[in-house]
Amino acid sequence: MKILIVNKFFYPRGGPETVMFQQMKHLQSLGHEVIPFAMQDERNLETEYSRHFVSNVDYHQINGSPVKNARIALKMIYSAEAKQKIERLLDETKPNIAHLHNIYHQISPSILGALNRRKIPVVMTLHDFKLLCPSYSFYRDGHNCEECAGRRFYRAVQHRCIQDSRLKSLVCALEGYYHRWLGTYLENVNQFIALSRFSQKKFIEYGLPEKKVFSLPNCLDVWDYIPDYKKKGYVLFAGRLNQRYGVFALLEAASQLPQIEIRIAGTGEEEEKARKFVEEKQLKNVRFVGQLAPLQLRQSMSESYFMVFPSTVYHNCPMVILESFALGKPVIATNLGSVPELVRNNSTGLLFETRSVRDLVDKLKRLYQDPHKVREYGKNARKLVEEKYSTEKYYPRLLGLYQKLLDRSRYDN
Repeated sequence: MKILIVNKFFYPRGGPETVMFQQMKHLQSLGHEVIPFAMQDERNLETEYSRHFVSNVDYHQINGSPVKNARIALKMIYSAEAKQKIERLLDETKPNIAHLHNIYHQISPSILGALNRRKIPVVMTLHDFKLLCPSYSFYRDGHNCEECAGRRFYRAVQHRCIQDSRLKSLVCALEGYYHRWLGTYLENVNQFIALSRFSQKKFIEYGLPEKKVFSLPNCLDVWDYIPDYKKKGYVLFAGRLNQRYGVFALLEAASQLPQIEIRIAGTGEEEEKARKFVEEKQLKNVRFVGQLAPLQLRQSMSESYFMVFPSTVYHNCPMVILESFALGKPVIATNLGSVPELVRNNSTGLLFETRSVRDLVDKLKRLYQDPHKVREYGKNARKLVEEKYSTEKYYPRLLGLYQKLLDRSRYDN
């Protein structure tokens, strides 16, 4: 089978890229031909298809001259370049099916028409809530917000949801209205993949047809991870350093638990603020280790006692939790969104009330002081990923979905 994989970034960057590269590797190992389409970038991995990639563009440049802003905005909404380049790629490679990941802005949905005209079935993984929320995350001003869902994208302009800019928010709101009006996604995507039951319900609740939303959580190569149940000293946080990922709640908790060493892996727009907090509070038990390469992060996870995931935004099957579980590490996490589907309270970890520093302190103290529970929860976590989130469970379902769409396409044609 020839499979076109589309994602705007083609270098290790975040969750969607982790999933995409893992998917490409595994599909190739099963004998399928994988054809990538992405945006040009000096950090990209090598591929023979890079000549077809769209030009690099930084949409943070909006706020320039009116003419430049208009040109960038139009390309965000509908990229003629992406359409032309993918048409050449499709005619050259003739894929059987297309699997889209994150295509917004840098690639745009302009590619969908080209796929549809060639009768190529399209699968799209919903890594975030962009189709319902211009800012991707159902989050603003420190709290969860679903005001835009149900075609009320103008709310994003009112609240300046995109980088506190009314102009950028307007562009993203217009993008949402334009593609809703045209039915771009509904008419051209054959099957959406929701990464959790929580996100599946949200997309159906706000307008996607139930029959088009297929629930298929992320997976990992479980046997590449060697679990370590021995007691180690530190508790690990791995994520972006900003308010929405809960790092400041964790630092507040750390200030009340000087006996627990907390290591912070990652960078972010509020890293300086986080470091200043630690310095002012003189927190000797907090250590920043920076942005770690994938194998370094895995090693740091393996050497930790357990992980903490204090995020205050909706997540769709976070890979960092699956990796923690594969290494036999329980997780203390917020009881929000899809996270409780993974972190099962008193089984694979502990859940705490979102944004409650007091509850987080209680759960950290309770688990840290009970090595038997850490070991028990870690073994339960490892068992869970083996039984439900392994590649052995995932790929028969994904390939079955591909085949069903191909069979339907042949029948319709």
